[in-house]
Amino acid sequence: MARKWGQQLKQLIVKKADLPEDVIMDLPRITMIGQLHIYIENHRGLLAFTDREVRLMLKHGQLLIKGSAFVIKTILPEEIMLEGQVEQVLFINE
Repeated sequence: MARKWGQQLKQLIVKKADLPEDVIMDLPRITMIGQLHIYIENHRGLLAFTDREVRLMLKHGQLLIKGSAFVIKTILPEEIMLEGQVEQVLFINE
């Protein structure tokens, strides 16, 4: 119940303060350029990386990116840019 109130309060703040939801609600921001590049901001760390799969920790759950020929172009503590053929982007609630 407290978590629900917390989410509702954050949504109210977003609406009233005119701030981006991803910043206030601690959500990942995902930017894709076609199927060739994917840029993820606001993640909590790299859990797994292969040329076919990338798994990132989020505040709530994980993000799984599937495809082929993945190469990490940029990696920072809360940002990552991948190049390759992106086929799927999945949220995993755990």
